[in-house]
Amino acid sequence: MHENVMCPVCGCTCDDIKVEVRKNEIYTQNACVMGNAKFQELVSSHRIKNPQIKINGKLQDTDWNTALERAAEILVNAKNPGVFMGTETICEAYHEGIKIADYLGASIDGSFSQCHCPTGLGLQQSGMVTGTLGETKNRADLAVYWGTNPMSSHPRHMSHYAIFPRGKFTKQGRRGRKLVVVDPRKTKTAEMADLHVMLNPGKDYELIAVTRAALKGKETDDGALEDIGITRETFDEFLSTLKDAKFGAICFGLGLASSPGKNHNTGALMRMVQELNDHTKFIMGIDMGHCNVAGFVQVMSYTTGYPYAVNFSRGYPIYSPGEFTNADMLARHEMDALLVNCADLASHQAKKSVEWLAKIPVISIDIAPCPTTMLSDVVLPGVIAGMESEGTFYRMDHVPLRVNKFTDPPFDFTKSDADTLKQLLEKIKQVKQ
Repeated sequence: MHENVMCPVCGCTCDDIKVEVRKNEIYTQNACVMGNAKFQELVSSHRIKNPQIKINGKLQDTDWNTALERAAEILVNAKNPGVFMGTETICEAYHEGIKIADYLGASIDGSFSQCHCPTGLGLQQSGMVTGTLGETKNRADLAVYWGTNPMSSHPRHMSHYAIFPRGKFTKQGRRGRKLVVVDPRKTKTAEMADLHVMLNPGKDYELIAVTRAALKGKETDDGALEDIGITRETFDEFLSTLKDAKFGAICFGLGLASSPGKNHNTGALMRMVQELNDHTKFIMGIDMGHCNVAGFVQVMSYTTGYPYAVNFSRGYPIYSPGEFTNADMLARHEMDALLVNCADLASHQAKKSVEWLAKIPVISIDIAPCPTTMLSDVVLPGVIAGMESEGTFYRMDHVPLRVNKFTDPPFDFTKSDADTLKQLLEKIKQVKQ
């Protein structure tokens, strides 16, 4: 039985998982359904264990050195290559991916631009009053979920951090906390809420605007509330709940960042939280769907100075969302080769992007077959972070955590995704020279 294992699935990065490994069976304790399914990958029959290269349109097993050499040739011969760093891998792999992009003069992007790109832009515009999940657990007597449904997306966010646990100053747990959900849908989380602000779709910015006005003592017109889709009673209760909290925490998700308004929504909410601190103590956080999305942003920021969408073609990093974001470059047919680490772009990007992805050489590093590996020219077996390799994860609140392994990968030609990328870079240098 391995204890205190970190889960590499969602942004919660729960660190209290117990894993029992038998011959062909995995048993877990404390893990949610998604976490347990991820740990089962250790004994999955579809695990990629051999390097593959495409010959006559079909992927065939090959040796490690041949696969690395083919991948290096593809990237060196490309005029405008790209690197995409997915989630569920270690920060050390991000470092190596950045080195490859820098050496090749390539573009590099990550999963943050696939989801919370508007959040990043809003943060740059407004700044964010934030805190750790530990602060929420130990201090918050009010939790607000805005545009997110953690009961489905982050099953242990409420039980492990925000609502149910007994903290240092929240010894009553759920009985001492209020739960507010702002969502146009009646989700599983909304059904548990003390107050569900069920606004009309796409009216988040308007609700934030009238709330900010009310916090400054301005009158709110009934017509504005009717347009938002809420009653005067609901708005008054919402406002008084925010102001009466001793310590409030807002967690927002893609329902806010991806609805009409996008970065203006997230930036306005950040301003609202700043203004709430004139009345009481308030923090906010980003509900990140996948593990270590925050890690990519952190590593990119302290390495290149920018969080994502960076291009090295001039010999130094240039940041331009929309211009150097991976999906946009593919849609405009600007990229002629792509290295993908731990991401299934063919399943998650727009049709135009995927159509071009299928026409250019692709190198994938992954643990299991997926649409992206199926269209790849080279497939390198991935190593499961937090199980078979050790390194660093960043939780959704940007707290770095050291991840330990408890077993070895089913091959000996690489120790981790970072090791794979390091070997690939050496091969790229040899080919180029």
